[in-house]
Amino acid sequence: MDLSVAAAHVLGDAGAFHASVGRRGRPIAVVGRDPRASGEFLEAAVVAGLASSGVDVLRLGVLPTPAVAYLTSALGADLGVMLSASHNPAPDNGIKFFTRGGFKLPDAVENEIEQRLGEKWERPVGPSVGRVREAYGEADRYVSHLLTTLPNRLDGLRVVVDCAHGAAHMVAPEALLRAGASVETIGASPDGLNINDGVGSTHLAALREAVVERGADLGIAYDGDADRCLAVTGSGREIDGDQIMTILALAMHADGRLANDTVVATVMSNLGFKIALRNAGLNVVETAVGDRYVLEAMQEGGFNLGGEQSGHVIMLDHATTGDGLLTSLHLMAEVVRRGTSLDELASLMQKLPQVLVNVRDVTKAKAADPQLLAAVAEAEAELGDGGRVLIRPSGTEPMIRVMVEAQSHDQAESIAGRLAEVVRTVCV
Repeated sequence: MDLSVAAAHVLGDAGAFHASVGRRGRPIAVVGRDPRASGEFLEAAVVAGLASSGVDVLRLGVLPTPAVAYLTSALGADLGVMLSASHNPAPDNGIKFFTRGGFKLPDAVENEIEQRLGEKWERPVGPSVGRVREAYGEADRYVSHLLTTLPNRLDGLRVVVDCAHGAAHMVAPEALLRAGASVETIGASPDGLNINDGVGSTHLAALREAVVERGADLGIAYDGDADRCLAVTGSGREIDGDQIMTILALAMHADGRLANDTVVATVMSNLGFKIALRNAGLNVVETAVGDRYVLEAMQEGGFNLGGEQSGHVIMLDHATTGDGLLTSLHLMAEVVRRGTSLDELASLMQKLPQVLVNVRDVTKAKAADPQLLAAVAEAEAELGDGGRVLIRPSGTEPMIRVMVEAQSHDQAESIAGRLAEVVRTVCV
């Protein structure tokens, strides 16, 4: 649905019903948002929907999504609500719900809430309505939690932090400074309209330039709601989520902290990531694309590290969802602990050239066409152990994605182009 004020109010009302299930006494909800202009009035609508339905509301103000998840658990809330459209541009907005304990709601529960939109049920009146109070100081609780997870301080490290003019613009510099790093910021002046605008984890050029110009050891870029991060080395080299997970996995394994010697990643992770972990004697469990699937696999298998190439990394010992600030702190801690550069640490994984072609306006059901499967088999034989092919129908559009990894970019591009032509021919 389009997220209007009316829809936000109704979603708050429906969320209140969920928070009340199995609860004796008045439920509690925490509500946070990123700095988008629309969040200012959508927050008011959600809070009104919750409070008018008998839920006490703690307004957290502008905080990262993972902070809301953490505080849902830390404050014993029955429901967490985050208003954010993540890495999307300023005109977009959305609502994320967290259940008791700070985990994202399962699909079934989200469907139940959606079905209850506008449903008639007996609402409280008089003294039974919810009360609303500001809880902006709880940001310190989140930062303090992050600092307790660090294996060592960041003293002596010079960092440029790109906050995407987003939700981390206050807590990220504070956390890094308290951890001992020397911090300079870009993208830390949100005006409600400039979130993710040429800055942040989806636009690394500004950070790369700032790191090199200022002679910093490295740079960190968050997205609008700071549930993910990417990095830039002192030489200006971009570091993605696969490389970050490789560094963290090897560090955790060395300390005996990597559960079952396994990392969970999606099918889009670079083959170089899997090779690096395999060479270290570690295992990789693959899931469909999406942090929800990564988390499900981690919980089912008892694993504590997983994530995506986009920089959405879940460290389940310390967080219930992807947390860009947590991830960056642990990445920097490993740089300091090893007494080396991020460039050198990133070399632990040799990233294979990857080409992705989106073939639009095709019939996704024909992705298993025998002619296409034969073309894929031929490509895989050509690549051998030095590459791979992935044909993946889009979950939301009439589109099939063709991804090829190879020893050279030219080879990957050539094979991806051939396969894309086969898709256009047979998937009509």
